[in-house]
Amino acid sequence: MRVDKFLKVSRLAKRRSEAHEALLAGRITRDGRALKPGYDVKAGDVLVLHYATKFLTVRVLEVPERVTPAVRKTTLYEILEERREEPRDWLDGPSVESF
Repeated sequence: MRVDKFLKVSRLAKRRSEAHEALLAGRITRDGRALKPGYDVKAGDVLVLHYATKFLTVRVLEVPERVTPAVRKTTLYEILEERREEPRDWLDGPSVESF
């Protein structure tokens, strides 16, 4: 299954188009490399997803053969790590002084 479709089915992304855009922007990685939307997800893959203010690391447990309403997101992946990033952490240099 394509990674963009897997993200939608597993409810890690609200819409497939959002997952597609995140993949094109390089915000979803595997082994430190950005994935392309057509990457075939396999059980055992460890994915790092960068949302607006948090990083989520998940291990793929199962890839469904087809999408049905009975697919439960809890059986598809496990969360390995979740960390938040504060906006002030984005600044690399010293704090900006006011004039």
